[in-house]
Amino acid sequence: MIFRRIAGFVLGAASILGMTFHCDAAEPPNVNLIFAEDLGWQAPSFAGSDFNETPHLDRLAKQGMVFTQAYAAAGNCAPSRACLISGQYTPRHGVYAGGSTDRGSAKLMRMTPVPNTSGLAAEEFTLPKAMKTAGYVTGMFGKWHIGQQGDYLPGKRGFDEAIVSMGKHFDFATNPKTDYPPGQYLADFLTDKAIDFITRHKAAPFFLYLPHFGVHSPHDAKPELVEKFRRKPAVGGHNSAIYAAMIASVDESVGRIMRTLDDLRLADNTVLIFTSDNGGVGGYHGPGGLERDAGVTAKGKKAKGADKDGGGITDNAPLRSGKGSLYEGGIREPFIVRWPGVAPPGSSCHVPTIHVDLFPTFLEIARAPRPRQVLDGESLVGLFREPTSRRKRDAIYQHFPGYLGAVTGLRRTTPVIVIQGGDWKLMQFLEDGRLELYHLGNDIGETKTLALEQPDKARELHQRLVAWRASVNAPMPPKNARQTAPAKPETKGKKGKKKTE
Repeated sequence: MIFRRIAGFVLGAASILGMTFHCDAAEPPNVNLIFAEDLGWQAPSFAGSDFNETPHLDRLAKQGMVFTQAYAAAGNCAPSRACLISGQYTPRHGVYAGGSTDRGSAKLMRMTPVPNTSGLAAEEFTLPKAMKTAGYVTGMFGKWHIGQQGDYLPGKRGFDEAIVSMGKHFDFATNPKTDYPPGQYLADFLTDKAIDFITRHKAAPFFLYLPHFGVHSPHDAKPELVEKFRRKPAVGGHNSAIYAAMIASVDESVGRIMRTLDDLRLADNTVLIFTSDNGGVGGYHGPGGLERDAGVTAKGKKAKGADKDGGGITDNAPLRSGKGSLYEGGIREPFIVRWPGVAPPGSSCHVPTIHVDLFPTFLEIARAPRPRQVLDGESLVGLFREPTSRRKRDAIYQHFPGYLGAVTGLRRTTPVIVIQGGDWKLMQFLEDGRLELYHLGNDIGETKTLALEQPDKARELHQRLVAWRASVNAPMPPKNARQTAPAKPETKGKKGKKKTE
């Protein structure tokens, strides 16, 4: 159903929009990245949901290119953002979680987690700094989560203008402190600031990063939207009126940004990308997930050491598991790019991509020089032009050397490393060394490991995984023979207030 629906958006879209292709403009285009929070791969209606409603994202999908295999570089909030802003995989910057890597009962940990870095190190050359080097005005409004104090804040990391807010959807705090009307919803506030930024800088090339806090917990939405979805019958695992209302507010934000670009006659010279940081919170029950919703004991009480948002509010089916996991439900993301004259409207791309690709992509768009630091991604501009073009690399990777807890005895993830080459995906679980091999083209739900049936393929991918691990100097968690509580992690960056992710 999902792929049929995406294909439906492809057919006839170019003629509907009446768009024509032209040569690249003399000046580099504006770049606008909208980054949702905890929005699963098929949560938008264009991608599969028959309960959630995202008319503006649906329209954006018709006007641009949909990537069906776009991946986050991590399964949870902070490392996903650190990878995006640095252009590097997690082992290079050491941000693996928003709080700690020892989430859950220490007695059940068979390895000592690798210590977590809570803030992106000050010496990292960031994406906004690169855009400033290319002459762009840079603005960021929303969730930062990779350093909450002083020199680690976005205003010190390359953004000319920045307002940070996360933690609440109503009565929220901002840094710096900013006034807003009583009762305003955070997604609307952030969109107001983004539109103001676009309007003031319409004459100069701008880079706008709009990382919403929606649809992260606490799950809270505008009452009129909640009431609208309460009247709808549930469809599969999508049945929460509050969650659907939160998604609708993010979709409204996308629509307002699109309308602003149209009104200011900027749409034809703006690259607009929408994606999310990790999978939806859900899918932890049933085959391949947790035995029951995460964070709840058999008696219905919250388990000791469980995460606040470890329970499910959505379902990522047909993908396996959800946020925090490196199964598909935790890392496969919605991804749309609209670039008039470059990305064919109504098109789709099935090549695996990963969010570290955005740094080199934006460098190419902005015609900016590459920084001295290593960038692990590969520019997507070639795919924007021709979605079947060949890539230089042959695989993408994720690395999580710790624990994200859920029910006592059950977890969203244990230490694991992943390689994906084409449709083949190999997961190495570090506690016992077991390998799980999946062919995503035939088994998108990762229901059956082929490691024993395809030993040569498993061996090949494992050898490449070991070579990659050595090339990035990926730290490995040591065995915890006594299964005692690990030492309190030390961090390179300044430690901000611990947040649930």
